[in-house]
Amino acid sequence: MSQQRATHATPTQGADGDRAGQGRRGTDPAHPAPADLRAALTAELGGAARAWLDQALDEAAAHPGTHGPISVWELRLAEAGRRCGPAHADAARVLVLHAARADTEALSRVYSQGTADERRAVLHALPHLVPGPDALPLVEDALRTNDTRLVAAALGPYAARHLDAHQWRHAVLKCLFTGVAVDRVADLADRARGDGELARMLTDYAAERTAAGRTVPEDLHRVLALTGSEPPAPGNAGPHGKES
Repeated sequence: MSQQRATHATPTQGADGDRAGQGRRGTDPAHPAPADLRAALTAELGGAARAWLDQALDEAAAHPGTHGPISVWELRLAEAGRRCGPAHADAARVLVLHAARADTEALSRVYSQGTADERRAVLHALPHLVPGPDALPLVEDALRTNDTRLVAAALGPYAARHLDAHQWRHAVLKCLFTGVAVDRVADLADRARGDGELARMLTDYAAERTAAGRTVPEDLHRVLALTGSEPPAPGNAGPHGKES
């Protein structure tokens, strides 16, 4: 969480994070319900890492609030990379947040004080922990960064439910600017369908790229097709620039 604790979160190559000791496959924390995520993670972890995870989740469930300067479960967030390995640390952190029943205030504290890894876990945990739009400032902050892993984590189901149309369109463009695969955008097909303004923005961006002699990302054509609009004819779309 703090800079002092960040050093303890550094994954080590020899961590007992997975059965092979290498953490190669990883556990994606983006969309599963907590019970499904725990089952998937437990199946991947080695014995020592599973024991640590069980203890961390039990502690978080037993002491979910703030106790002293920092809660035990917040310390566990910092340990996750070392204990579970880098490929599984995000999932472990998400499960700790769920076990602690972290509310918007706690999630905001973790996000503001945490490392990039801890911030990513907060973003992944939002859909099952915050029912309303109260945590949108965290999503908006992540989308302002150039950290592509944070941007991808921000565009999960929580953003799909609560970002307004203007913010969501710019988030899609942010993916195209930074190279984040649009597959990471939750509910992309539903939100893009029939969105004429998104189609205009994409067409303008394609025209800008073409005029500058740069390739147009394949993902742009995919999203444009989801809007139901025709692909831009070469040279026909004017370079109006991006929506402000």
